[in-house]
Amino acid sequence: MGWSNPDMPWRELERRLSGRGLPRPVPDGGDGPGFSRKKPEYDPKEWLRRPDRPVVPYAELHCHSNFSFLDGVSGPDALVEEAIRLGLHGLAITDHDGFYGAPLFAEIAQKYESEQLLTVYGAELSIGLSGPQNGVADPEGSHLLVLARGVEGYHRLAAAMTDAHFRGDEKGRPVYDLEELADRGRDHWLILTGCRKGYLRQALSRSSLSSQGEADASAELDRLTALFGIDNVVVELIDHGFPTDSATNDTLAAMAAAHGLPTVATNNVHYAKPSRRQLAAVTAAVRARRSLAELDGWLPATGLSHLRSGDEMAAIFRRFPGAVARTVPLAEELAFDLRSATPRLPKRGIPAGHTAMSWLRVLAEQGITKHYSHDPDAARERIERELKVIEEKDFPGYFLIVHDIVREAKRRQILCQGRGSSANSALCYALGITAVDSIFYDLPFERFLATTREEEPDIDVDFDSARREEIIQWVYDTYGRHNAAQVANVISYRPRSAVRDAAKALGYSVGQQDAWSKQMDAWSAISTEEVSEVPGPVIDIARQLLKAPRHLGIHSGGMILTERPIGEVCPIERGRMDNRTVLQWDKDACEWMGLVKFDLLGLGMLGAINHTMEIVAEHLGEKWTLQTIPKEEA
Repeated sequence: MGWSNPDMPWRELERRLSGRGLPRPVPDGGDGPGFSRKKPEYDPKEWLRRPDRPVVPYAELHCHSNFSFLDGVSGPDALVEEAIRLGLHGLAITDHDGFYGAPLFAEIAQKYESEQLLTVYGAELSIGLSGPQNGVADPEGSHLLVLARGVEGYHRLAAAMTDAHFRGDEKGRPVYDLEELADRGRDHWLILTGCRKGYLRQALSRSSLSSQGEADASAELDRLTALFGIDNVVVELIDHGFPTDSATNDTLAAMAAAHGLPTVATNNVHYAKPSRRQLAAVTAAVRARRSLAELDGWLPATGLSHLRSGDEMAAIFRRFPGAVARTVPLAEELAFDLRSATPRLPKRGIPAGHTAMSWLRVLAEQGITKHYSHDPDAARERIERELKVIEEKDFPGYFLIVHDIVREAKRRQILCQGRGSSANSALCYALGITAVDSIFYDLPFERFLATTREEEPDIDVDFDSARREEIIQWVYDTYGRHNAAQVANVISYRPRSAVRDAAKALGYSVGQQDAWSKQMDAWSAISTEEVSEVPGPVIDIARQLLKAPRHLGIHSGGMILTERPIGEVCPIERGRMDNRTVLQWDKDACEWMGLVKFDLLGLGMLGAINHTMEIVAEHLGEKWTLQTIPKEEA
C-alpha cells in the first residue's frame, strides 16, 4: 500500500473492515435510541455444591468485592461461588463507603438458594479524609467497619453514607461524624474494630512504646463502646501471616476480655482465591497511580487476603476460643433479604380522597375529552382496557409521574415526546405523553404492556436537548435530592483501558501504554491477532481486568424516584457534573431491586422541530404542536 495508508497488508485491512475473526462489538449505549444493552443473566454452575463432608461452621464478616473499585478484585459472583465451595455459613459484603455491589451479591446468592449461604450487608466507612484518595499510595484516614442489623439497620447505614457523600465537597470524599453515626446506628449496627486502618490497630501502631499503644487502643475501644453500646461492638482478629499478627491479636484479645467484649475472626478478604493475589497488587498500583515497582514497599508481603474455609480459620485462630464459631450466630442475626428494602413510588400530586388509580382514571377522562372528542366511546373502551391491565400490574403511579414530568415540560414550552412502544398506548396519547394516536393507527397496546409480560412499563421521554437539564433539575427540586437521583453507569474495563492500566502497572512508558491500547479494536475481548506487539504479561493482566468495574459514571437520562428517600435504599453520591447526584447502582441493579427507572433523554432533533414550528408561527400565524402538525405536510 502507498501514499498515507497505514503499514498494513490489504488482507489485514479487509479483515478489519469486514469484521471477520473478531467478536461482534456490543455497543454500551444504555438506553440510546438504537439499542439497549442488558446485562447477561447469570447462569448458576450446576456442579457447584457445598463440601459433602463435615466442615467447621464459619461466616466471613469482612469482605471487599471489586465494587470497592481498585481495592477488591473479585466480583460478587466469584465470592459467592468460592464461599459455597468452601462450605461457609454466611458471607458479608463490606465495600468502601457504599452498597455498590449489594444487588448483584444478593442476586447471585439467590441463584444458589439451595446452598443456604447467608448474606450480610455492611460497609467500611472512610473517616477523616481530606480529599479523594486516588493517587495516594497509602490512603489516609481511619476505617469503621459497620454491619447492618436487618432492613432497618440497612436503611440507616445507606442514609448515613448518603449524607456523608452529600456533605463532602467533591466526589470521592465522604465526610462522616462519628457521634452522628452513633446516634443513627446505635442498636441497629454491629461495629467490628476493623483492619490496620481501624481505630484500635492504628492506635497500637502509632506508639513505639507498647504500653502507650495499648493504652491508646484501650481508650479508642472505650470510645466505640460508649458511642455504639457495649452490645454492638466486637473485636476483630485478622491473621495474614505478618510477623506482628500473632502479637497484635494477643493484645486485642486481652483487651476484649478486659472490656467484656467478644472477639470474631475474619480474613479481611480482598479476593476470592489465592491466585488473584497478583491482580490485587496490580489494581493497588493503578489506584495509587504508580508502577508495581514504585508501590512495592506498600504492598502486603503475603497473599492471604482470600476466602478461607472454616477448618483453616479454626486452625489459625485455635488460640482464641469462640472467635471462629461466634461468626455463625452473628451472621444468622444480621442476614436478611435485600429486596425487602425496596421502596414504593412517590404519590405526589394525588388529591385527597383519591388513590393513584382513581386519579389516573380522572386524568384519562380529561384526556379523552380533549383528544378524542370526535369518537369518545371508542377511545373510552380502548383506554378502559388499558387501565385494567395497569391496575392489575399495579403501575398507576408510574403513569402519574411521567404525566407530571411531561406536563411541567409543556408548561415551560419545552418540546418533548414519548419514545418507543409507549406510542402503542391510547392512554399515553390521552395524557399528552405521546403524539401518536394508537387508535387511529391501530397499534396494539400489548406491544407496550400486557398481563402476560413480566417487564415493567418503560416510557422513555425525549426532551429538546438544549433544555433537558431544566427538567432534570426540576425533578430534583420537586421530589427532593433524597428521593430522586440519577442511575449510575458502572464503567467496566474494556480491552483498551485494560491494556493501558496493565502496562502502567508494569512500569511501561505513557507512549507504550497508548500505542498498545490503540491496537485493541474489539469491544469485549482481546483478540490473539491484535497482541503480537504487546508483551505477554501485559495481555495476561489485561485479560484478568476485563469487565471488572473501574469507576462510576452517570446514565444518559435514567432517574429513580421513590416515596421513601432513595438514599435510604441505595446511597447517593455526587456526580462529576454540576448539580447531579447519582445512585451507586446501575440500571440492571435497580431493575433487580424493583426500582422503576424514568428515562429523561435529550434529542437535538426536537430542538430543530421546535425552531421550525416557531418559524411557521411567525410567518404563517399557525401554532403547531407535535399532535397538530398537518399530516399532509409529512
